[in-house]
Amino acid sequence: MSTLKNTINLGIQIVPKSKTLDTYALVDKAIEVIQKSGVTYEVTPFETVMEGPQDELMAIALKAQEAVLEAGAEEVLVYYRIHAKNGQNVTMEEKTAKFK
Repeated sequence: MSTLKNTINLGIQIVPKSKTLDTYALVDKAIEVIQKSGVTYEVTPFETVMEGPQDELMAIALKAQEAVLEAGAEEVLVYYRIHAKNGQNVTMEEKTAKFK
């Protein structure tokens, strides 16, 4: 059974490299793409976690990477973490609700 249409959590950490540009400003470009996408997300100090169908989240992640390069980064390192269940949805709420 494919998990591509199930709701998953995808953590993305984008690490831009630039000799002349502020790296935080470059990361902000990636976060802007995620914010405009309409998916549920949470920005943390180390990564941004998104929630939705895997194929949609991977497309957003690629756009975020491209936005950083278009903003002037010379190169970019991208790290992903995915939590998916076979035939079931994964939500951030189920993992964090007890801490609110």
